[in-house]
Amino acid sequence: MGLIVKAVLVLAVLIFIGLAGYAYLGDLTPPQAEVTAPVTLDGN
Repeated sequence: MGLIVKAVLVLAVLIFIGLAGYAYLGDLTPPQAEVTAPVTLDGN
């Protein structure tokens, strides 16, 4: 039983390290594009 608990803890640590590495090294930037839209102003 202790072996299973130890294996789960090791797996959890490895998953955490993998997620942290992906957050720092993964390309999570959204694509950027210039947006132009005409604006009609009510000038009374």
